[in-house]
Amino acid sequence: VQLQASGGGLVQAGGSLRLSCAASGRSFGTYTMAWFRQAPGKEREFVAGNRWNIGEPNYADSVKGRFTLSRDNAKNTVYLQMNSLKPEDTAIYYCAAAVGKYLVTSALALENQYNAWGQGTQVTVSS
Repeated sequence: VQLQASGGGLVQAGGSLRLSCAASGRSFGTYTMAWFRQAPGKEREFVAGNRWNIGEPNYADSVKGRFTLSRDNAKNTVYLQMNSLKPEDTAIYYCAAAVGKYLVTSALALENQYNAWGQGTQVTVSS
């Protein structure tokens, strides 16, 4: 499975961006998909995740109410709509997939549960 993330850029605080992650493979509808991010000097952290059979995604507390994860199984694509962006959202954003495995809720935020990663897309929020 290959993942290709896009949509990053430079935006002012309060603005919006939509990230996209296109996946290869015939079974995208069964993948658990997630977004992580890594800010300069910090560890990579979970942002949002969605299991294939549960409609409501899980979000990190820091992005709840501002970010929305959605997926279009017909296009093999997952999106991250980011609104009300803050300077602290500046990071490289990675999409990830858990292929061939089902993740329980407590495992969604664990990097080592994902076996496919995109190349990352830079998001910079200016103050």
